[in-house]
Amino acid sequence: MTNEGVLMSEVQVHDTAGHSSSEPLRVALLGCGTVGSQVARMILTRGDDIIARVGRPLEIAGISVAHVDRPRQGLDSRLFTTDSAALVSRPDVDIVVELMGGIDPARELILTALRSGKSVVTANKALLAAHGEELNAAAEHNGVDLYYEAAVAGAIPIVRPLRESLVGDQVRQVMGIVNGTTNYVLDQMTTTGMDFEQAVAQAQQKGYAEADPTADVEGYDAAAKAALLASLAFHTRMRGDQVYREGITHITPDDIASAKDLDCVIKLLAVCEGGPEGIVARVHPALLPLSHPLASVSGAYNAVFVEAQEAGRLMFLGPGAGGAPTASAVLGDVVTVARNAVRGVAGPPQAVFDEFDILDTDDIQTRFHIRIQVRDEPGVLASVAEIFARHDVSMQTVRQTADDETAKDSSAILTVLTHQARQADLSACVSELGESPFVHSQPKVIRVEGMS
Repeated sequence: MTNEGVLMSEVQVHDTAGHSSSEPLRVALLGCGTVGSQVARMILTRGDDIIARVGRPLEIAGISVAHVDRPRQGLDSRLFTTDSAALVSRPDVDIVVELMGGIDPARELILTALRSGKSVVTANKALLAAHGEELNAAAEHNGVDLYYEAAVAGAIPIVRPLRESLVGDQVRQVMGIVNGTTNYVLDQMTTTGMDFEQAVAQAQQKGYAEADPTADVEGYDAAAKAALLASLAFHTRMRGDQVYREGITHITPDDIASAKDLDCVIKLLAVCEGGPEGIVARVHPALLPLSHPLASVSGAYNAVFVEAQEAGRLMFLGPGAGGAPTASAVLGDVVTVARNAVRGVAGPPQAVFDEFDILDTDDIQTRFHIRIQVRDEPGVLASVAEIFARHDVSMQTVRQTADDETAKDSSAILTVLTHQARQADLSACVSELGESPFVHSQPKVIRVEGMS
């Protein structure tokens, strides 16, 4: 062996920050629930794989929880603390993983970590939708990473493709099923004939829905995710409160049956669209033709459909929730920011170079499916058509069926499928219909997507 070889064999390898390759990167976990415990388990059991991918080992520095005395199998009780602020401020912590949820104190803890030079991984879509601009600015100013792949669709890789892979393209639309609870509920209503309450109860029994499912079934969860998707897709800033939101609590078996008659299914969709006049993000139930790729997404799965000018149509499908799938996305981000830390760099920040106007909800244009209970007598259809024409809402098809829900022999159901129409025009049309003497009840409106 040459002298040079001896010298090389005795030199300890260091990364670009001057640390030994055997010195661990230390991770602080905020929260140890379903996802947090899975992340901790993966860090502890995949040491060799992580070293191979990162170049240095990962070590859990501490875990912040609400109750330290709760038993947590496989985790050293000495790791736990209730002092989250002290944990993120520790100088020996390199990466902070926030999985506690909510706005406060998560916002201040993340800001503290970023300002002290620590990269952050989070799955907190509500916080990002409300304060994403502030958090991204803090990360960029301090030269560290803020990654949140798990915040939008669980294990599905959609944030990174929009943030990096498609950054050179022009995204026209992002449309997706981004809430597994509502997809499961609507799927059960479609395939088994359950009503809404029965489907929610089953989702709760299977662990797909919380004891209080409001955030899911009223569309709040999906709206936060839509704000993140729109911000990434159009390189701008959108908050969750700027997303039009409508839940699925009003969907009935009759709506499901009416959709089937049109060879459609009903899905809760997050739709983000951009154009020269501005951008819009909306969350609402919609009829989708069975031929659309999103129509076949069943159970608690999520899927995101992206249309870009050059790349064309892309679809991302996978589990949208659950401990292991979400933890996989979180750990993927942890590995990425750890690699960057070893190299002494930060990943590309979220690109914000366009300031689009947020379109007013009244100006949103889409197609509509409307069910109207009317008196079954001559002249009613003509009167309905006059009201639609008066409000510039064009009817593509009209179908009349007997009303099986009532004992009234003089009652019928009109099902109208419109052409593209402004939300404001449609709302005015429906309002007048509801006040008409020949209409028995307020018309039922559901939007239509993906139909030529």
